[in-house]
Amino acid sequence: MELEALRKDMVAAMKAKDKVTKEAVSALIAAVKKAAIDEGCRDDIKGELVDKVILKELKTAKEQIDTCPAERTDLKEEYQARYDIIAKYAPKQMDEAEIKAYIEEKFADVLATGNKGQIMKAVMGDLKGKADGKLINQVVAGYCK
Repeated sequence: MELEALRKDMVAAMKAKDKVTKEAVSALIAAVKKAAIDEGCRDDIKGELVDKVILKELKTAKEQIDTCPAERTDLKEEYQARYDIIAKYAPKQMDEAEIKAYIEEKFADVLATGNKGQIMKAVMGDLKGKADGKLINQVVAGYCK
């Protein structure tokens, strides 16, 4: 995902008077700009950084939904709408079968040790940002039983 695509979508949401989409995309753009400044690449923002920030914001939105009190349906709907919008921009994540196949193909030697810590250390370096960490942890735990 490129920052320019986010900007175009924000302008389109503003023209359509879609306040929810505009606010969600605007927050994404602000988060990407902040991350770029923190990494020292204010002018040349790479697509990988944008994807990383989108995944982080998606996780934050999911946590908001999960921690929202049940009686606050108005907030829950707002958080869910924000999550749905951000999810449209998130890069595709690997599913459990893809993770298993990848681990068995690339890390067969580390799997043989049965040491969960070593396996996680090796696998997370390659799969960070491509798959959910919790799902990777579950798959690796299945191998270590």
